[in-house]
Amino acid sequence: MARQIRITLERRGVSCVAELLEEAAPRTCAAVWEALPLAAQVYHGKYARNEIYALFEQFAEHDPGTENTTITPFTGDVCWFTFSGDDLGNPAYGYEREGEHRAAPALVDLALFYGRNNLLINGDQGWVPGNVFATVVEGMPEMAAACQDLWMGGARGESLRFERVSG
Repeated sequence: MARQIRITLERRGVSCVAELLEEAAPRTCAAVWEALPLAAQVYHGKYARNEIYALFEQFAEHDPGTENTTITPFTGDVCWFTFSGDDLGNPAYGYEREGEHRAAPALVDLALFYGRNNLLINGDQGWVPGNVFATVVEGMPEMAAACQDLWMGGARGESLRFERVSG
């Protein structure tokens, strides 16, 4: 049986379960699995469309590099992106303090896509391919509704948590 992770919007109390795509993205899956559990402030995507994500200081000994990449993630895709702190320094991204991520040498963005018609293009960066390392297998309708509520109701005070599903 494939390893699974639980993805939770903590304040809203809504979770979904995703299966790791270890054959398609072995390095990314290993990096995430070894670091779990992880939790941080959640953000809603501004450019990609139907995306929620959290930013973490680099937690893997080695960045996994590109594998199983896409610029058009589908409903239920869970992706890894690596950014330098300077990549996210533009205040247009909406973080609370201008330049708050610049101190980090590298940031890992773990993202969940909860709807269709996403396009990973950014006005400052151009195309931003992500590593698809997991796919949601349980709880997507409830999580999508909570993500839409996050978009319309706000992300302040909400955390996105990734943890292993014990099996």
